[in-house]
Amino acid sequence: MTIQEASDYIESLKSQTTRQSEIKVYEKFNSILAKLIERDFSKAEIQSIKTELESLNLKTHVKDRKKYISKSLSRFETYLKDTFSLIPKGYYVSRGIGLGLSFGIVFGIIFLSSFERSMGIALGMSIGMVLGLTIGASIESKAKSAGKIL
Repeated sequence: MTIQEASDYIESLKSQTTRQSEIKVYEKFNSILAKLIERDFSKAEIQSIKTELESLNLKTHVKDRKKYISKSLSRFETYLKDTFSLIPKGYYVSRGIGLGLSFGIVFGIIFLSSFERSMGIALGMSIGMVLGLTIGASIESKAKSAGKIL
């Protein structure tokens, strides 16, 4: 299945549904496919992407189509990240916030508990989230300048 065929199929699925949550999944998948069409890949890379799209079995008829396409999207994003180092927008920011939150809680419990335990945790979470957001945004801007963001 070519990238264009997959995009057309996802677009046809989008036109068949009225559920907003399902439409969002289809739009995200289609957005990634559209950005892949714009990129220059070698013939071997294009063949690799075709093979991966085939292995996703997008045209399989399943009971919960949204769940199936959502899992396929996750697998495809993982494939793009592992094979071509291409990541979706917001990837590093969300990872940075998550890590910052985790470290912030620990920091708040250990160092800021001299206030009140809940106050220390809240301050630690806030500081951690801000630091994680800053670091994630910095890494993401570097990835964007390197052309690794979809």
